[in-house]
Amino acid sequence: MANEEQFLVPQDTYLKTGIHIGTKFKTKYMSQFIYKTRSDGLSVLNLQKIDERLKQAFRFLSRYTPEEIMIVSRRENGWKALKAVNKYTGIRVFPGRYPPGILTNPALENFTEAKVLVATDAWPDRNPITDSIKVGIPVLALCDTNNQCNNLDLVIPANNKGKKSLGLIFWLFTREYMKARAMIKDDSEFTAKIEEFTEE
Repeated sequence: MANEEQFLVPQDTYLKTGIHIGTKFKTKYMSQFIYKTRSDGLSVLNLQKIDERLKQAFRFLSRYTPEEIMIVSRRENGWKALKAVNKYTGIRVFPGRYPPGILTNPALENFTEAKVLVATDAWPDRNPITDSIKVGIPVLALCDTNNQCNNLDLVIPANNKGKKSLGLIFWLFTREYMKARAMIKDDSEFTAKIEEFTEE
């Protein structure tokens, strides 16, 4: 493929993590990102579109300071990745249960303000998404072929259930964010290993 060198990682790396493998269900909105449906009924996402949307998301997020971004993942496969993002960038993360109302209720002890929310999966993460809409901050979400995409400002098509896929996405995000914010000069200074982002 001619565009290989323009991908964030070699195409092979993407394929190994199954970032493009969707589910047997597909929503109308997500059909624009689907490349084909396999004989076993699984939908396959278009790698080029995944890569384009990841780049778009990373560019957008790099305009915010770590304190202004919040990343949530109710899904366990994303917990290790989120903790690693926090370790390297200082971005606030909520692996596991999102404390209800922390974005909307200033009376709460753990009330916090954010300027942008990143959700690992629009369905399990619907509570923080609802709160973000109430306070009027943009929402970016990883969406699999079966996700509804209402109320999202940027949909990032990807396998948002697999450990390897989520590990790679957040590893890439950390690398690109640190470069964009001049925390590191280039890829050679990025020492984080992908294993640090991937659940066992």
